[in-house]
Amino acid sequence: MPPVPAPTLRGALILTDILLGAVPSLAAQTIRYPPARTADVVDDYHGTKVHDPYRWLEDPDSAETRRWIEQQNELTAAYLAQIPAREWTLQRLKKLWNYPKYGAPFRKGGRGGRGGRGGRYFFFKNDGLQNQSVLYKQASLSSEPEVLLDPNLLSQDGTVAVSTLGVSEDGRLLAYGTSASGSDWEEFHVRDIATARDLDDHLRWIKFSGASWTHDGAGFFYSRYPEPPPTDKALTGLNRFQKLYYHRLGRDQTEDILVYERPDQPDWGFSADVTDDGHYAVLHVWLGTDRRNRVYYLDLEDPQHPRVTGQVVRLLDDFDASYGFVGNDGPLFYFLTDLDAPRKRVIAIDTRHPERSRWREIIPQGDDVLETVQIIHDAFVANYLHDAHSQLRLLALDGRLLKSLELPALGSVVSISGERRNDEMFYAFTSFLYPTTIFRYDFKTGETSVFKAPEIDFDPSGYETTQVFYPSKDGTRVPMFITHRKGLKLDGSNPTYLYGYGGFNISLTPSFSVSILAWLEMGGVYAVPNLRGGGEYGEEWHQAGMHEKKQNVFDDFIAAAEYLIAAGYTSPGKLAIGGGSNGGLLVGAAMTQRPELFAAALPAVGVMDMLRFHRFTIGWAWVTEYGSADSASQFPYLYAYSPYHRIRPGTCYPATLVTTADHDDRVVPGHSFKFTAALQAAQACAKPVLIQIETKAGHGAGKPTTKIIEEQADRWAFLVRTLGMVAKPLPP
Repeated sequence: MPPVPAPTLRGALILTDILLGAVPSLAAQTIRYPPARTADVVDDYHGTKVHDPYRWLEDPDSAETRRWIEQQNELTAAYLAQIPAREWTLQRLKKLWNYPKYGAPFRKGGRGGRGGRGGRYFFFKNDGLQNQSVLYKQASLSSEPEVLLDPNLLSQDGTVAVSTLGVSEDGRLLAYGTSASGSDWEEFHVRDIATARDLDDHLRWIKFSGASWTHDGAGFFYSRYPEPPPTDKALTGLNRFQKLYYHRLGRDQTEDILVYERPDQPDWGFSADVTDDGHYAVLHVWLGTDRRNRVYYLDLEDPQHPRVTGQVVRLLDDFDASYGFVGNDGPLFYFLTDLDAPRKRVIAIDTRHPERSRWREIIPQGDDVLETVQIIHDAFVANYLHDAHSQLRLLALDGRLLKSLELPALGSVVSISGERRNDEMFYAFTSFLYPTTIFRYDFKTGETSVFKAPEIDFDPSGYETTQVFYPSKDGTRVPMFITHRKGLKLDGSNPTYLYGYGGFNISLTPSFSVSILAWLEMGGVYAVPNLRGGGEYGEEWHQAGMHEKKQNVFDDFIAAAEYLIAAGYTSPGKLAIGGGSNGGLLVGAAMTQRPELFAAALPAVGVMDMLRFHRFTIGWAWVTEYGSADSASQFPYLYAYSPYHRIRPGTCYPATLVTTADHDDRVVPGHSFKFTAALQAAQACAKPVLIQIETKAGHGAGKPTTKIIEEQADRWAFLVRTLGMVAKPLPP
């Protein structure tokens, strides 16, 4: 966030009656919002006339919109600057954040045979307050690490992030993608690992792509979109016609080999992964965010001299389920699938006899969700979800259970690294009060050891996490994690932050957050419900919050709030809600459906206009989750809960701080702009409606540490004032 300017007068934009020192009452505040003209824009949806008076705010680059952005940011900065709690919250967050953070290492290169000896280890590390984590290389676990790639040197303000990595099989070359200002657009480069210097290779117009090398090191597969015409706006234009390419090292991008395209299917996307043995490139064909996919493959023949232009074989082409490639034994392919198994199972398909009658089930569906499976040391490493927390198991390649690994607490395994030939694996474990720790498992000895454990300026012994189950509106049993100081009095007086997501099959499992630590120290309660629409209980749980059933998600969230109030954790005057992206939609829907239930709302980069989301960038891909207003049958339920269209003048809405970014090319900022303008015009009480629009930032990925801390300090300061919290200094 830029330095906070002094309050200024600009036309009707004034901020008055902001008191210094003590927390003022909301009734003492009067805010005049920046002028936002209304236009007579009306659309006809299947016979229903829908007004869209702030359509002009969909253009983030127009002079009028830029002026509105500047004025809104001035208003918000002036408001937040007058809250004493902001400065000490900022300083506490910086101190809490300032500890080394490690990612799980992985190994590439070497010719050590079965044990996988030789080569190098690679891992990310952030010293504490670095804007971006640094990629290191290490000859062995005991040798001195060396910097391989420091993204902090790619821009002065830390807004260029590393977004994709691909190390060649011999460990000599690194293909990496960078994104600027949080954009989904990436540029690929190639770095010589020995010298840590870039080669001349430079690829552009890449989105939603990996980089997978053929084993001869001659090049890698990647996916890209056509270059937008000069008249198009790269940050808002639709993304279609993705194609799969093979880049040959040292060649210009114009010479890349087109491996696969489907001009008859403009919405299909493609990715390719080279198998561990180097003999195949496995193509995943996706359509939007639909879990169902197709799987094709390309036989590369001799991995030392691969043929990347051969015949693509359509192995799974029915689009009937999700199929995640796990690994292979020659022509025998293993897949993690939800076909006839909403909690997933592992099957084996012999590509020489691919008919379904010949498929074999290796790991059957169980009571828990099989979230991920990898092959390491010739065994399946399976990460299960049991009531939204992880269980880690080792199974033989015939499906027999070998061992269950004991985890240190109720929490989440967030990453696992290792390859089939390795004798070791690394995994990262975390929970609400357990900072992310890297463990090493030795397959030969069967022993688990702590590899990297952080030391932070926080004592978790005074806090606790409990898991409760509450009934939703229709009686569905929904789990929720609640974290707070031990000995909490259930008298309804506790400031509580209720955070949710509920969509796209994404599970909210226990995770560590420095910003939440500060909230807990301030006396706050942190609650995370596992709403329908997520993947915590498999595909049935996901589908119960999709399309016409999306209201279930909002009902689950509202029921969570009602449970917290009824149980004495909090009260409507002390309850704040938050969420980002699809979670921003969740917050927008909840606060417009039940405005009296919440004191404050923090919707971030939310999807607020459910009638037009599919008209920008990759928004069309979410139709598989939400539906489309273009459909006469789907329009009614979208219109019924669309937050932008649900706003009613004369209503007292919760104090609201909307956050977005002018470079967000996933959920374009027009959603938040229009929602804020309409909410400011409709607000019928003194509760503030503010928006903070970050520049040189996007949807959230790759955001610099500096910006994250500044933004979180603003959010907590806003809640301190709104919830009437006692603004006392945090621990030194």
